[in-house]
Amino acid sequence: MAHFAEIDSNNVVLRVLVVADEYEHRGQEFLANDCNLGGTWVQTSYNANIRGKFAAVGDVYDEVADEFHPVPQFDLMFVESEVIETPAIEEAPAE
Repeated sequence: MAHFAEIDSNNVVLRVLVVADEYEHRGQEFLANDCNLGGTWVQTSYNANIRGKFAAVGDVYDEVADEFHPVPQFDLMFVESEVIETPAIEEAPAE
């Protein structure tokens, strides 16, 4: 079985699907046209034999390096800090 990751216009992985071995050589065409899914599909390897790592939802595909990369943790923390307000912590009165 072969695995293909669908990427959006920003090269972010949307989903990963399995394709039968007989369609591996034309996975992009098979998924986009034969299965009527459209989109851009890039093969990924469960064993990380190609493209650096197995693609996961949210990973980014680097076309130049031809590899999938996870979203850096600091980017996720930055986004969360803009969205989530942290309440002030008050000290308990001394007894």
